[in-house]
Order: sequence, then structure tokens, then C-alpha cells
Amino acid sequence: MAILTIAGVATAVSAFAFYRRWHLRWGATTAEHAGAMPGDDILSSATFTATRALTIEAPAECVWPWIVQVGYNRAGFYSYDRLDNLGRPSATTIDPRLQCIEVGDVAAPMASRATAATSFRVHSFDPGRCLVWAKPDATWSWRLDPIDDGRRTRLVSRLKASYRPTPSLPLTVALMELADFPMMRRMLLGIRERAERLAGDDPACSRQRLEDT
Repeated sequence: MAILTIAGVATAVSAFAFYRRWHLRWGATTAEHAGAMPGDDILSSATFTATRALTIEAPAECVWPWIVQVGYNRAGFYSYDRLDNLGRPSATTIDPRLQCIEVGDVAAPMASRATAATSFRVHSFDPGRCLVWAKPDATWSWRLDPIDDGRRTRLVSRLKASYRPTPSLPLTVALMELADFPMMRRMLLGIRERAERLAGDDPACSRQRLEDT
């Protein structure tokens, strides 16, 4: 019995290690996974670093607006709305009211009352190229790399977090190590779906919108 228990634990640990290695770099090339991202220097030490990426059949101008308007009581997270947006459907259109951002703005709020613990703030950005959100124990950065002369976009996202020794640490670890990836994967796919639809509806992707913001 003891041998079976040990074997079971060893199998579970090995499976988790494999899963963790896979999801921490889902879709990312070796260069993207190992390379620098905007905002890397904000968090001196990170326990959790996940770099995910995908290719979008649309120019960066069609991708950027969807990222800018992310958040609860904003456009949602384009993921599993019943879990991360209290059942409210994520936006399927661009909201001009949410396109103007400034450093220090609350970004991607996670709850109805945005606090330093639950919501990121805009740390830095280059319209159409990169965006960095930060809070005391985490950073979330986005980079849009044009490919094929700008006709397509490589979207790279990196989430970094430091685990703090607090009573909520077990829950934090469970959310980051197990729940983060399914939500993030669906979010990236949701952004791709919307950006490609926008590119099909409007090949120019409202380039003037970026100039206005």
C-alpha cells in the first residue's frame, strides 16, 4: 500500500511538472520564452513567470484596441465570462470610451471595486506595440510584433508574480498554477477571434483610432 501511495504521489508530481513546463510557455517560441519583455525589470524576483503567444491573422491595429479595454465592468476578459466577468458577456465591439489610456490608470480591474490588490495599473505603453500593467506583486505585459509586412501579428503575453507568505498563499498558488492557464489561453483565443473579425470587417482596422489615442 505504501509503495502504491509513493508511486501515485511521484506520478502526480511528474505530471504536474510536465504540465507546468508546458503551460508556462504555451504557444511561445524558444526565443519568445527566453527573451526580454517590456516590464521585466519591475518585479525583481518572480516565483511565477508565464510567457504565452499566438499568431493573429490581422495587423496590430486590429489587436491593440481589444487589449486596451480589458477588465471587469469594461470589455471583460474574452474568456470564460461566468467565471471572470460575473456572467456578463465580454464585448464583441470596440468601445471608443475605453481606448484612451494614461500611465497610472486602473487596468484590467478584477472586481467591482478596484483596489491595489485586485487590479493592475498602466505602467507604460507604446500604442499598437506594447502595454505593461503592474501591481505590487505582479506584472502583466503585452507585446505586438508585426510579421509578414504587418499583415499579421505575433501577440506575446507575459505574466509574472511573486508569491507572498500570507494566509491566502495556498489559494494564490492554486489560482496561478492551475486556473491561470485555461483562462489565459481562452483570453488569447478570444482576442484573436475578435481581431481577425475586425480585420475582415474593416481592413484598415480604424488606424485613425490609434492616432487619436
